[in-house]
Amino acid sequence: MEKSTVQHKRIFKSVLTLAVSIGLISIVSGCSSSNSAKAEPTASVPEIMPGYLIGYVPQKELPNSLLLLPPPPAEGSPAFALDETVAREMVQRLGTPRWNLATADAQLGFPYAAGTFSCAIKAPISEALTPRLYTLLRRTLTDAGLSTYAAKEHYQRTRPFVINGAPICTPEEAEALKKDGSYPSGHTAIGWAWALVLSEVSPENADAIIARGLAFGESRNVCNVHWHSDIVQGRTMAAATVAKMHSVDAFRADVEAAKAELKAVRAQNLAPSRDCADEAAGLSNK
Repeated sequence: MEKSTVQHKRIFKSVLTLAVSIGLISIVSGCSSSNSAKAEPTASVPEIMPGYLIGYVPQKELPNSLLLLPPPPAEGSPAFALDETVAREMVQRLGTPRWNLATADAQLGFPYAAGTFSCAIKAPISEALTPRLYTLLRRTLTDAGLSTYAAKEHYQRTRPFVINGAPICTPEEAEALKKDGSYPSGHTAIGWAWALVLSEVSPENADAIIARGLAFGESRNVCNVHWHSDIVQGRTMAAATVAKMHSVDAFRADVEAAKAELKAVRAQNLAPSRDCADEAAGLSNK
């Protein structure tokens, strides 16, 4: 069974606790993320928690969302009015193909999440076929997700479903999500970081990849678990984090290896690992 959204968030919070208490992320990732480091074989990349690999950037060197982002929109402000308008529009997609896609996008656990951009790049992504690309996505998830937590923990913004009472894609997670800050969106940061990195790996498919990355973040609006401004600033943190990753030799080496893997997979004319017709139906259901 894939890890749920709430399991994912609990793991990130546990990681942050460890980072504060013993400096785990900085110690472990610092060993392999300096500018002079060589790329490690995939099998040797350690985990920070079961199922989650260390990122490329030491935790203490990640972009600081609390410093980079403005406070979330205040109630009664024009920006919050926009958040409410977007939320009202998005919840109308309940039961549509777009809702189904948003529900699928809520799953961040691997191996399932590896296929998120499979249709966009027109090739399968898996640990067996594209191990370095698979690792690239897993490590990027850690960095992008952790980059949002300084602001999330500080502001503890209330999620839209708590205010509007409308359904969410993962009702079994409602109680836990109420206790987790909404701003900025960690899911969006992860999905947008993936889109930016994959656009570099497969530039010929950049338009489709970017479109899918935008939709991945908007899925959090459709699911009624994030405000529009949460999504916008999640992308900000993704861009800052990916820029930081480019200073790391191991990241750049994995990008180059992923390009070669993708070329080899395409030479075999293998189909994407997702149902692209279903995905297209969801993406067209605005």
